[in-house]
Amino acid sequence: MEYTKIPNIFRRDEETNKLIDGLYSTPELFFLQDISWQFTEKADGTNIRVIWDGYRVSFAGRTDKATIQPHLLKRLEELFGGEDKEEIFEQTFGKKEVILFGEGFGEKIQKGGELYGSVDFILFDVWIGMWLQRDAVEDIARKFGIRCVPVVGYGSLKGAVEFIKKHPGSLLRNGEMEGIVCRPQLELLDRRGERIIVKVKCRDF
Repeated sequence: MEYTKIPNIFRRDEETNKLIDGLYSTPELFFLQDISWQFTEKADGTNIRVIWDGYRVSFAGRTDKATIQPHLLKRLEELFGGEDKEEIFEQTFGKKEVILFGEGFGEKIQKGGELYGSVDFILFDVWIGMWLQRDAVEDIARKFGIRCVPVVGYGSLKGAVEFIKKHPGSLLRNGEMEGIVCRPQLELLDRRGERIIVKVKCRDF
């Protein structure tokens, strides 16, 4: 299972490639724009899957064909490898299949990665037959002694745009945030069964 593709909040102008402020990218976003959304900081790196199949742990990139840089793979093995971490997986999930979705970032991972410091992994979602709520994701992060993407606010989608227009400082790296990921405080799916989630990037504003 690959991670959900996160759409931009607004549609882009075909000629200028700039976002059209106020023209939501999906009808669901327009309909839900005034409910309470949770904003988490978007980490800029490479998508990583930590997969527990009920018996062993393995690592994968965004797709099965993606490769993981050796120094990042070493860090993942430090965080999730070994008998002690295997016990945590067994005690927490038993034989259930689970995917921990996170971002690998840091030096030599992506352009500007040195702003994050040394290479590391940060958790942002967990799939175990369904998407877990934030409190459960935080609990899993605590069990493994890893970081979870920080919550930076709550509000409407208009509030999310106003927040990003201020180009806020990052809680993860030196400098401004790359952006935020917004999701309803209660996990929702659209009529196609896709989760409702959206991103807002500082560079677009």
